[in-house]
Amino acid sequence: FILKKVVKQCHALVQLLRDLADICKIINVCAERVSDHPEYARILCDLLQICSLPFLKEKSSDEMSYACVTTGFLMRIPLPEVRRQICSTVIAFYSRDKHKHRSDGERRDPAVSIRASARSQCITAPSEPAVCFLTEVNCNLMLRAQGAQKICFHMSEGDPSGELLFRSSEILWNLLENGSRQEVTSQLSSSDCIASLKDVFLHLLLKGFRHHERQLRNDLLVLLSLIAEKPGAPLIESGFLKHLTPFLTFPELKSHNPLVRNLKLSFSQEDFEMKKLLLNMIVVLSRDLAVLQLFREGRVMLALMLLVKPSSSAERSRRHRHRWSSRQQEELQLQALSTLSALAPLMLDEYMSCQANTCLVLSLIETCLSDSFSGRSHGFHGSGGGRRAQLRYCVRVLRSVASVEHEPLLQDLCDQGAIGQLLGESPSDEDAVALEIQTDCLFLLSVLCEGDVHRKELFGTDGVEVLIQYLSLDAALVSSGLGHNKLLLSTVDCLWSCVLGCFGTEDVFVAGGGVDLLLQLLQRSPRHMLTPLVSVLLELCESPQAITRLLRWSGERDASAPQLLLHIWRREEEQTGVSRDPHGMITDVKRPIVSRHQDESSSSSSSSHDVSAAVRDVSENLRANIYCIFCKLGFERLSGLSAEDHVTLSIIHRYLDFKVSVCLCEVVQELWSEAAAVVPSDEAALKSVLQVSEAMAESVRSLQQSILGERQQQELQKEQRLYSEVKLPGGCTFCTRPQRPTDRCDCVPDPLHS
Repeated sequence: FILKKVVKQCHALVQLLRDLADICKIINVCAERVSDHPEYARILCDLLQICSLPFLKEKSSDEMSYACVTTGFLMRIPLPEVRRQICSTVIAFYSRDKHKHRSDGERRDPAVSIRASARSQCITAPSEPAVCFLTEVNCNLMLRAQGAQKICFHMSEGDPSGELLFRSSEILWNLLENGSRQEVTSQLSSSDCIASLKDVFLHLLLKGFRHHERQLRNDLLVLLSLIAEKPGAPLIESGFLKHLTPFLTFPELKSHNPLVRNLKLSFSQEDFEMKKLLLNMIVVLSRDLAVLQLFREGRVMLALMLLVKPSSSAERSRRHRHRWSSRQQEELQLQALSTLSALAPLMLDEYMSCQANTCLVLSLIETCLSDSFSGRSHGFHGSGGGRRAQLRYCVRVLRSVASVEHEPLLQDLCDQGAIGQLLGESPSDEDAVALEIQTDCLFLLSVLCEGDVHRKELFGTDGVEVLIQYLSLDAALVSSGLGHNKLLLSTVDCLWSCVLGCFGTEDVFVAGGGVDLLLQLLQRSPRHMLTPLVSVLLELCESPQAITRLLRWSGERDASAPQLLLHIWRREEEQTGVSRDPHGMITDVKRPIVSRHQDESSSSSSSSHDVSAAVRDVSENLRANIYCIFCKLGFERLSGLSAEDHVTLSIIHRYLDFKVSVCLCEVVQELWSEAAAVVPSDEAALKSVLQVSEAMAESVRSLQQSILGERQQQELQKEQRLYSEVKLPGGCTFCTRPQRPTDRCDCVPDPLHS
């Protein structure tokens, strides 16, 4: 009741602009209570009607003094009648109806009311820069009009308020998010745009000390990184890289460059983000080989090694009063290692001069001496624990430089004891990170030991034990998706590079049951794993001990090694489309071993420089390797083979002869396709060889028929023996009629004619 009375008095008495302050206080009180007492809503509406009336100014400054009083928070009230009254009050500011104006007062300037309402939350959407409301269509229209380039041109213009720079940056980011990123970077890749961005970035880096200025500096650095990803961007020509290089090595290296001489880092979160962005910029820029010379002059490799090199916190404290926190230092160390893995293969001389191999091997030793691989990890690169993340990236850097196969670098690694150290790096976990570490270590060992007998001897017994441990891996895990397939392939590759070719190490591997493990994997592995496994078995067959092991092996369902190899041969022929009948016999005597895929590749090959389909067939399937293994095992006296196995073995026995005929057929086809004339003697020789090959295929097919006939005869004899065993003495088994043992009852059919 009292408030209603106050409202009536306000309608009659309020004439001056200063009285509006008291009304706004009452409005705020009512707004706080309206949620618990809905009856205040009517009073709020009446008070809002008063705000729509014109007021008198006592001073010319009253308009500015009391405009801020009208800013309120009325849109927090969820009552529709109050919001409708707010809208009516705003509309009344522009109303020219005579009854709404006092006869003795002047009308208030509508601009004052509009500015006041804009500051309040009386609009349904929050007040934000207009750039936030640009749609994808508008962004594309701006890009079509070269908007990104024109905005960038004006970014470096003098503006004391700094508003131009912030708004321009927001517009560019909006264009990147809602428009075509490729088009934006293309427009910003001109020399003038890069020079403008460079000037702004350097100004903010050297003279920007406020929080929002550092954030804007980092945003511009991200924008420059996106431009650097575009091939052909004139970063060197514009002078950007020359000015950026000293900052890439700061604060790790002292420099007399005037740009960084007085540069101070506060080691805040924004400076930390900038340092990470600069490390990422090194990776992006390293794709341009012309940049490497600037990196050499700026000693970027040395700065990265100083980030990677383990140093105590006491030493860091003596160097810097302010420094990165332990969390930041660890994350920067991991990112520096990641950067090295991309940069080191391109700058091997600088990598060697910094003694990086020594530093990384020491890091491996430090990681091994730690209690465990677990612990806290920070940032994107720290997955799996801090120590294990360090191990992961150290091994990754060594892998990247070793893949170049630079012999002085490999020798330096061996001199540092890398072979023995890598053999000790075997995390017991079975997650993706641990599998990646093990795979990279095996790859490193393969590169180090390949072609060097002395290094294979250093690999020795300890290395063989590691390989046997990995070969004992369950083949079912190959398809798990965690990386066991890569680990198994790396194990076989390491076996090929580190064991084969060194007789002592081979003997240790064979004595440790390595051949048995290879055959077990061969029996259970998918098709894409068979080729490397069979290749390793072939190389091991040079050892008599390996052949003995292979002949004695017995796998699942008592399958022998020859039976397993014959089964793989048949499956390979089935998958490549070789023509065979249901019993595995030769059906086409003119092309006994040619696959359907070989025919297709022969017809599609048009250039004389292409590799022959017959030659390519040898390298792309298992049959050649299986043939070579049987040449070591022999084709006779192989026990436990079925008739089907002997049929297949007869083809394998003549595989080389058939392959020669296939190659000669391709020679003839190429001569015909090129319309080349063959001298009569050569033509006669070719025809003779092809006739011999065809006759050989006929003889093999005859042998196969005899094998199958002999099997059928053996089955009939077995059936007769079974019949004799079950026949009752003195009578027929089926009708019990008496008869002599030599007679056959009429009720039993003759098994030879059944």
